[in-house]
Amino acid sequence: MRLENKVAIVTGGASGFGAGIVKRFAAEGAAVVIGDLNGGAAETLAAEIRAGGGKALAVGADIATKAGNVALVNAAVDTFGGLDSFVANAGITHRNKPLLEVTEDEIDRIHAVNIKGVILGAQAAVPAMRQRGGGTYIVTASTAALRPRPGLTVYNGSKGATVTIVKSMALEFAPDKIRVHALCPVLGQTGLTAEFLGTDSPEQKAKFLATVPLGRMSTPEDIAASALFLASDEAAFLTGVALEVDGGRCL
Repeated sequence: MRLENKVAIVTGGASGFGAGIVKRFAAEGAAVVIGDLNGGAAETLAAEIRAGGGKALAVGADIATKAGNVALVNAAVDTFGGLDSFVANAGITHRNKPLLEVTEDEIDRIHAVNIKGVILGAQAAVPAMRQRGGGTYIVTASTAALRPRPGLTVYNGSKGATVTIVKSMALEFAPDKIRVHALCPVLGQTGLTAEFLGTDSPEQKAKFLATVPLGRMSTPEDIAASALFLASDEAAFLTGVALEVDGGRCL
């Protein structure tokens, strides 16, 4: 197994891309701390993994706060003995709409989760990874960072900032053997799909899919496979990567 004896944290881990990553990491031998605002959903998934013979712990946490990130890292260290990978997957958006209609509260919350949360996660995780002699910090960014879509300017900007932060952290933490990466998924069928498109209508989905050369949305399994590779020893000489998991959308 590719993550045997490893310990990982996945934020936003109770649903969507995060749940896909949790399941794949656990299947590959990792002990996984599932961080999510919805602690009940996180516990349901953790129980499912434990019932299948895996190791998982649920922690209800708001990653837009220092306390939330520290709680996740402490849980990993106290329960499983350390930390090897932190997947900063949690993220939010505003409903697709003109920039002039985005509220100040929406701007603040998007920046708090998508940007501040990534930084606070690293501040909590890096000391624990140093104790292990290295690790991986993986952020779920978006193709929006590389090929922005209309109606999502604040979200696009937050993900663009994330990719720059990832590359900067990759340089800063390379001496610690901590590799830092961004995943850039194209739109997937998650709880945020209608927010990104402005509607969940079949017509709007078909219009979007026409812009993806491989002709479909991303899946949690797609994102999980990419996260697994970057977290594994197979990617030992990669850092600062912004991996486009997008069916060719960014071409």
